Amino acid sequence: MQQHMITRRQALAGIGSTLAALSLPDVVVAAGQVSSNAGPEDPLGKYPKPPFREQSQPWPGLASKMDPVPDHGEKSYKGSGRLAGRKALITGGDSGMGRAAAIAYAREGADVAINYLPAEEEDAKQVIALIREAGRKGVALPGDLREESFCKKLVADAVSALGGLDILVSNAARQQTKASILDLSTEDFDATMKTNIYAPFWLIKAAVPHLKPGSVIIGTSSEQAYDPSADLYDYAQTKAATTNFVKSLAKQLAPKGIRVNGVAPGPIWTPLQVSGGATMEKLKQFGGNTPMGRPGQPAELASIYVQLAAADASYATGQIYGSSGGAGQP
Repeated sequence: MQQHMITRRQALAGIGSTLAALSLPDVVVAAGQVSSNAGPEDPLGKYPKPPFREQSQPWPGLASKMDPVPDHGEKSYKGSGRLAGRKALITGGDSGMGRAAAIAYAREGADVAINYLPAEEEDAKQVIALIREAGRKGVALPGDLREESFCKKLVADAVSALGGLDILVSNAARQQTKASILDLSTEDFDATMKTNIYAPFWLIKAAVPHLKPGSVIIGTSSEQAYDPSADLYDYAQTKAATTNFVKSLAKQLAPKGIRVNGVAPGPIWTPLQVSGGATMEKLKQFGGNTPMGRPGQPAELASIYVQLAAADASYATGQIYGSSGGAGQP
């Protein structure tokens, strides 16, 4: 009997040791770093709130010149190998959500090609450096998406440089605020349509022949698709079109094993706002009317782009994933 009791004590001691071990800090295996599990983080005070200082840049703007500089996850995103061996092309990959996705994809094990306008070279160089620091191939492919011939070449160059393609993130967009439709020229309207609607059409058409089962297409929509601002007449309707092409194309490509989804951000702190995408008054209070009382940062959407590209999201297609600080839809 005494021996039986000792055995029980020993067993209980062993259980206690196991529980103590489970309470030790988590280990981030892929990054090779130890990260303490600090518990939940309050999102309300995590990033800057308005008012922001007045600032403007010529289109398309540089993230590195903004005040405050946006957070794309440069220091915070830790990968875990979720996209190991994948090959991604991201338009608008120099800043905003495209940059956040590029950094995250590389740290998750993907090789990444980014497209951007030549005027954004300064930001793009930083992204390519971060991709390569993650030990992945980073390919810079500057050029104007408003040209069909360039879109075809972009896809061909990405496939050649990466050795294939299985993730296409159509993220680049043009946004210019105009108080009235009477202020919107045909040239401006055409530039927005070419960038936001024609370019994804040309890119996807060129990419689909290269995409094998398990590949993904991700579009960047916006809260403007379902709650349009009065001064973004042209931009808002392009984002409604993006939402719809995601849903339509998902049905078309599902039998091929290709998934199509979209991300619909709310107010996110990117160069779009300081390069003509918002009035100065709106800029100073940007994001202040959300339930969280602040704009989002690109880094806060990175994990959404990763999840939509990852194999464990294999049943998600035709979906729009919102991130708008509590504003609701979709």
